[in-house]
Amino acid sequence: MSRTIAMVKGTIWAPEWSTYTDRRTGLKVHQLTDYRGHSRLPYFTEHPLYDDGKRLLFISDRDNSANLFSIQLETGEMTQLTTYANNDDLDVALTPDEQYALVSDKRVIRALHLTHFREKIKYRCPEGYVLGNVTCTADSRTLLTCITEDLSQRIDTDLGNGYVGHREWMDAQPNSIIIAVDLKSGISREVFHTRHFVTHINASATLPWLITFCHEGPWHLVDHRIWGLDLRSGDVWTIRERHEQGESVGHECFLPDGEQIGYHGIAADGTCFFGRIRYDNTGLEEQKIPFSTWHLYQNERLVIADGQGEVDTLHLWERDEKGRYAGSYEVCELRCSFHSQKLHAHPRLSDDGRRLFFNSDRSGYGNVYMVELPEDVQRLPRFEPLDHLD
Repeated sequence: MSRTIAMVKGTIWAPEWSTYTDRRTGLKVHQLTDYRGHSRLPYFTEHPLYDDGKRLLFISDRDNSANLFSIQLETGEMTQLTTYANNDDLDVALTPDEQYALVSDKRVIRALHLTHFREKIKYRCPEGYVLGNVTCTADSRTLLTCITEDLSQRIDTDLGNGYVGHREWMDAQPNSIIIAVDLKSGISREVFHTRHFVTHINASATLPWLITFCHEGPWHLVDHRIWGLDLRSGDVWTIRERHEQGESVGHECFLPDGEQIGYHGIAADGTCFFGRIRYDNTGLEEQKIPFSTWHLYQNERLVIADGQGEVDTLHLWERDEKGRYAGSYEVCELRCSFHSQKLHAHPRLSDDGRRLFFNSDRSGYGNVYMVELPEDVQRLPRFEPLDHLD
């Protein structure tokens, strides 16, 4: 395990990686980090790769503070990008031009240049509000975030560790505002205001005027989960209407084409499924799956899910030209506790579908892992449900 003497921006950490053969599928799994503190990917809706796919952003708790690092995927060497002290966690988004990482410490959002590492504060959360996630428009010009009225003084709250207060915040209908910040001028403006618990701002990867957001809360109880917003006009609309009372749909994420939105859910009768739909509510496709899952990410061809409960492996489906899905195929054992947001698997495919990145605390600490997927994923073993899961 490597160790630095002091927290210095630009410090190169020696490689920590190792490789093992997955005992279920035979694939090589690369453990990219190994430190006695949690390391993790950015949230799975944000693209973590830059420098032509040679570098990967990750967050790591080292020297008793969360900071941003990058890892060189050819050598394993890691570069420390920030030196925040006494910081619990970060939220990170890469600008599509790969020039900046937008880094939120839940109080301020900074733009960090990925070459010379200089930082500049772009937004400060106002008093009485909490700062949501950060994302960036497809033209790399606008930072987007949301702020929500802080209810923690009157509602028992620990949303990052067990969703304590989750429903209560939904029921309270806090004041929420979506904020757009011009990255060049630093000028911020309110683009949407509502009396709902709003989070999960996602920017399209190709259309700079398009974002989605959600009304947060238990998925089966929230009035509607997935919403679209046109930044040019301010128009807001629902995406993927609920098909029945009690249905749960969420974890929406743009596919790389920037027009389709993937999600997963559970029907009222307990049937699990994933789907995709275009932002204008056309092109709906849905597929039943044999188990529930924590998270699910899609590109145009592949779907990856991290399972739940007894399903402790990463699973893959492949979509053909007619929209039919083959799978599920087992990729590797996961052994992730999901004990807190820092310890969620948050699997993410590279856009070319050749590499899979995920988090796991299989060793006791959260670390970042990578699997290079076979060219023919249908050679992977199929998932066979255990009898007691039928």
